[in-house]
Amino acid sequence: MELVGSKDRFSADERITINVKFSMVGQIRASFTEERWTQAYDKNDVVFKLKYGIKLQVGGFRKRTLGSQIDSYRKASIFWTRNPLLVNPMKERRVWVQVAKNFKPFIRLTEEEVREELFDFDEGISFQASELGSGRHAISAEVQASWQKHEFIPSQSCKNNSPEIELIIN
Repeated sequence: MELVGSKDRFSADERITINVKFSMVGQIRASFTEERWTQAYDKNDVVFKLKYGIKLQVGGFRKRTLGSQIDSYRKASIFWTRNPLLVNPMKERRVWVQVAKNFKPFIRLTEEEVREELFDFDEGISFQASELGSGRHAISAEVQASWQKHEFIPSQSCKNNSPEIELIIN
């Protein structure tokens, strides 16, 4: 997980945008393959929904939230297709995935591109520099994600914190 800001120093009247970049790795990513989603399609398990939340925090022991928290989801819809660009036309079954990010659908041509759309995140959170006040401030992000049980993965949730970055407000 990584926090990316446009710069380190801001004046009190500026608007700050911090991008939170992270990827989900492990069993969830490894199990989302064409073979597995074809098996899920055969058992009528055709929608995978990944719910996630991101919040920026400032402070040491007693942290407070900056800006507005992001609560969203990504959805993978498994469907049958005749499009030869998506699947090998010599295969018996032709099942592929459409990923929806914030209600915008994406269809990618390879398994890895589908996994990138579903499990790689880059979300921006904006707030006024005046919310922090003048001085040095340590900013971190807390990310949480969850999903339900499917043919290819059990139900689970996870939570992680980013390393801190320092911002200076003049």
